[in-house]
Amino acid sequence: MTHVKICCIASIEEANLAIKYGASAIGLVSKMPSGPGVISEKTIKEIAKQIPASISTFLLTSKQIVGEIIEQHHRCGTNTIQLCDKIINGSYLQLKKALPGIKIVQVVHVAEKESINEAVKVSEFVDAILLDSGNQRLAKKELGGTGRVHDWNISRKIVESVKIPVHLAGGLNPQNVDEAILQVKPYGVDVCSGVRTNSKLDDEKLKSFFDRVRSVNK
Repeated sequence: MTHVKICCIASIEEANLAIKYGASAIGLVSKMPSGPGVISEKTIKEIAKQIPASISTFLLTSKQIVGEIIEQHHRCGTNTIQLCDKIINGSYLQLKKALPGIKIVQVVHVAEKESINEAVKVSEFVDAILLDSGNQRLAKKELGGTGRVHDWNISRKIVESVKIPVHLAGGLNPQNVDEAILQVKPYGVDVCSGVRTNSKLDDEKLKSFFDRVRSVNK
């Protein structure tokens, strides 16, 4: 079955609700220049330590310096790091050596066909890629949580061009997730606002989302 990550988790109650419906991963958002779901590093640590080992706990970070990412991970204690921006100081090798056993997922914000080359290049150094609809070029960067759908044709080409798992994010909801899976063929899908009402996880939307995912995995 297509893996499902529920992002912007704000509490252990939300985490348990996501897992109850079938989430194999949860996203815990640290300080970002914009976007929803930010919680404190203390809360991230408290949630991560209560989650079953079989569930992936993603620390979403906007940090770009490897040393700072390592320090943040030590404070938060997740089993996966989602790099929402590009590394500008240090290397993936340094990051992996410092954090053995921790999965590294690089976000590629899909804008134009150049995103394909970016994904192929980075795929040699990370455990997975996550395709989102942000914009790093703005004065106030968008690093996720935009609720916008990007060009799935580009996303499909990325899936076909790399040899590691690819997660698809960006404007997914119960109405379009089945089409997204059929068109892109991702390893997993990632959703935040699409399963929320007034910023809170919505039981009905979660059920509908997972029903749609399962319907195309039969």
